[in-house]
Amino acid sequence: MPKLEIRLPGPVGHLDWLRACLGALLGIGLTGLVCHVWLAGAPGLPYLVAPMGASAVLLFAVPASPLTQPWSMLAGNILSTFTGVLCATFITNELVAAPIAVALAIAVMRAARCIHPPGGAAALTAVLGGPAIKAAGFSYVLAPVAFNAVLLLGLAWLLNNAFRHPYPHRVELKPA
Repeated sequence: MPKLEIRLPGPVGHLDWLRACLGALLGIGLTGLVCHVWLAGAPGLPYLVAPMGASAVLLFAVPASPLTQPWSMLAGNILSTFTGVLCATFITNELVAAPIAVALAIAVMRAARCIHPPGGAAALTAVLGGPAIKAAGFSYVLAPVAFNAVLLLGLAWLLNNAFRHPYPHRVELKPA
């Protein structure tokens, strides 16, 4: 009986995995540090949002994925967060607002051609994130979400290219 081999996208060898882990460590660490310093005057507001952890996995483990390219990462997180804040603002019941926010985030990302799976978590966090996020309202989209996304993306560009893993990924089209 032939052996079935399943290949998952992402780092292949031990050095690729080490590069991905180191990239995520530095990317999340530096993003968190910069945002912590910058947002020190915003009591209760997170300086690092959870969807950035998922974005870091994509940016450093599968940087060639279409879901990880700069437009997808930035716009996906920002537009989805905006959608979540919008839902949280106008729908008072979180059990209703949460699924609507995620569904609308998918629709918005699809329309803007920026599908980024952590965007669903960004929309959900905007609805369920607690009183500080609700109090921040639409400013939450800029700080911390947009700021986190821009910093993490810049670090992904710097680190991936420093590790000789070209980012953003460019598809070369061959003439027919």
